[in-house]
Amino acid sequence: MTTPYESTDDPRPGRAWTVRLTGHSDRSATVTCTTTACRMPPRSRDIAALRTFAARHAAAHARAATLRPTASCHCRSQQCSAHPGTTARCTDTAVMILRHDPIMRRVWSVEEVCPACAALTPNATVLARAARPHRSSEQPAPQVPAPARPDVPGGFTSATTTARSVQDRPAPVRRSRRSGHKH
Repeated sequence: MTTPYESTDDPRPGRAWTVRLTGHSDRSATVTCTTTACRMPPRSRDIAALRTFAARHAAAHARAATLRPTASCHCRSQQCSAHPGTTARCTDTAVMILRHDPIMRRVWSVEEVCPACAALTPNATVLARAARPHRSSEQPAPQVPAPARPDVPGGFTSATTTARSVQDRPAPVRRSRRSGHKH
C-alpha cells in the first residue's frame, strides 16, 4: 500500500531470494533461505532429498512472488556481480529470473533484474516479464509470462510443467551400445 506521498511509479529495489544447500564435515547438509520466516528441514545426510527440497523451495518463492513492474535491477544494486567482466545498461523494465548453476547444484536464486542483466547472467532463466506501466495508469501492469521452456537441470521445470508431472514421468530407458548381444 502506498501513502499519499509515495508514487507507485518510483523504482523500488529489486528483490531476491536465495536458497542455499551447505555441506558439513560429517557428510550432512543443511538448507537455508534468505527469508527468515521460511521453515527449513533439519540437518540431514540425505543430500538428494535436501537438494530436491531446496529446488522446490526456490520454485515456490518464484510462484509466490508477483513481479513488480516498478522494481529496479537487483543485479545493479549488487554492482552487477552476477556477470563479472561484462557491463550492462540497466533498463526501466523488470524480469523475474531463476539462477541455478547446474554444475555446483548448491544455490538457487530468484531475482528481479533488468532484461540486460538477465541476458548476461550465466545459468539464468527468465520466469516472468513485466510491462512498464503508464504513469497516468492506476492499475498495475499485467505480468507477461516468459515463453515456454524445456526442463531445466537441477529440478526446475517450464512454466507449463509442474513438479509433480516431472516426477511421474518414467525414467529414460538405457540401451546397450551392443545390439544383438544377449548375456
